[in-house]
Amino acid sequence: MKLVNPHLDHFPSLVAMFFDRAGRGGEDPFLWRKADRTWHPLSWRQVANQVSALAHNLRELGLKDGDRVVLVSENRPEFCIADLAIMAAGCITVPTYTTNTERDHQHILDNSGASAVIVSTAKLARVLMPAVLRSNVKTVITMENMRVGQQGDVQVLDWEPLVAGGEAYRADFEARGQAMTRDDTACLIYTSGTGGAPRGVMQHHGAILHNAAGAAEVLVNDFGIGDEEVFLSFLPLSHAYEHSGGQFLPIMVGAQIYYSEGLEKLVSNIEETKPTIMVVVPRLFEVIRARMIKSVEKQGKLANWMLGQALRVGEKDYERRMGVFDRPVDILLNKLFRPKIQQRFGGRMKALVSGGAPLNPEIGVFFHSIGLTLLQGYGQTEAGPVISCNRPSVGLKMDTVGPPLMNTEVKIADDGEILVRGELVMKGYWRNKPETERVLVPDPAEPDKGPWLHTGDIGHIDEKGRIVITDRKKDLIVNDKGDNVSPQRVEGMLTLQPEILQAMVYGDKRPHLVGILVPDPEWATEWAEAQGLPKDLKLLREHEKFRAAVRAAVDRVNEQLSVIEKVRKFDFADEPFTIENEQMTPSMKIRRHILRQVYEDKIAALYGG
Repeated sequence: MKLVNPHLDHFPSLVAMFFDRAGRGGEDPFLWRKADRTWHPLSWRQVANQVSALAHNLRELGLKDGDRVVLVSENRPEFCIADLAIMAAGCITVPTYTTNTERDHQHILDNSGASAVIVSTAKLARVLMPAVLRSNVKTVITMENMRVGQQGDVQVLDWEPLVAGGEAYRADFEARGQAMTRDDTACLIYTSGTGGAPRGVMQHHGAILHNAAGAAEVLVNDFGIGDEEVFLSFLPLSHAYEHSGGQFLPIMVGAQIYYSEGLEKLVSNIEETKPTIMVVVPRLFEVIRARMIKSVEKQGKLANWMLGQALRVGEKDYERRMGVFDRPVDILLNKLFRPKIQQRFGGRMKALVSGGAPLNPEIGVFFHSIGLTLLQGYGQTEAGPVISCNRPSVGLKMDTVGPPLMNTEVKIADDGEILVRGELVMKGYWRNKPETERVLVPDPAEPDKGPWLHTGDIGHIDEKGRIVITDRKKDLIVNDKGDNVSPQRVEGMLTLQPEILQAMVYGDKRPHLVGILVPDPEWATEWAEAQGLPKDLKLLREHEKFRAAVRAAVDRVNEQLSVIEKVRKFDFADEPFTIENEQMTPSMKIRRHILRQVYEDKIAALYGG
């Protein structure tokens, strides 16, 4: 499709934008999936017809404007089709993680008051259906044919008949998309809060359109994106970052989307699809960097010398201090080394955009050195989710997250908190007025401009207008894949076990959670007596059978947690957390920052450090 200037278009809704792009795209390929070792496309016209058919059938099933529809699916063309069809029908999409537990699904189904569910596979349905049967859901649509088992009052329908014959309804839903407003709620994206239970962020059509246009402006002006842009969708589409940046941004610029087969096949998928843009998380870069270094090490002295020179010269170039004697080496690397690296990324990569979690500046400089442009973005689900992004025209500085997107206001509060205002800011948390009022604060001096979003992040703005994040006010763990985990929820479940008195879990920028635990002294005494072991807790902590007993308690909790919440390893605290040792507040909350300092070495050891 010929690239249209995305920020000149002001659409009333995401649905209107999609049908506009589909009208321009026609028979051009749009969504790609791999099957039988071959990539198969769906054209813009085919997708538009399937969206229209499914939207029509959702209305025929009795769904009304504003009804919530839960979408449980891995990344695939049907996710995009279902998402757009739900919105075209006037309903609200509720995308959920494929790693959710039955309890997670139950909370989201009940809290959202969902009327229907669309699920992709039998494996996902097995976890979902028990929660569905205890909810008010009346309709389940399955993308793949499956035996669902006992259905109760729920009707289970196959996908294929519901997406057929859409040409007849397309004009109706194009008109419906034009009649929507940017203030209408498009989706509820559940994100973990500090209290534990995930909260539904109400993202309106305008928030996502604002995000997509702002990101497109960066890509158009700094990278000259044009015809035949290709995105490779890898991060979960239930995550706001991929939902806006990996689905609606490509639609806005008329790009093609290929759906990755997963992490184990990502490298080969990149080589096959030759993407021009990828939205990724820092953890992926860390894995690629480690593999790349190992691969080069095996290739002999010349390859190792070139990598070493690339890192040396690249760091100088990044710091803008490249000398006259570095230029010939840089030219040599551009001819003999960097093109080979770029081929591993398909040979057409214009930008890799990192978000969802903080990026180690060392990783950014590494990719800059080998000839790949790595941008770091910043945001949160409550802001569409992208607030800012690094861009070459302002100067890439890896310890910043770049200037705000266009039409986005950012200011620093008196206490250092980053505040954001603009159309990207959510309308609030679903059915949660107290939390909404806590984070969305109107400005009495400018009441017409909308509220300031209190991000919970601490930082400042540098001399070039780039945001620098120095700390996080809110008490959430953000792992290295960008997933949010509420530590209080996990800690609360651990301390419900009779074996565990106190717990502090950690996992910021890490691949999994670890814990520092205080065993319950009464339980420990009884256990030691039964085992014929000494009752001294300090001695017990070193005993393997005692550790195994506490491990069993942790395992019981892990069975109730999602993949990202599981505590993989633990160690024992040297003493209980108390007010006296300043590890507890007077209101009996743990002082997390103090505990991290006290047990820094133990935490490092749990991660193999």
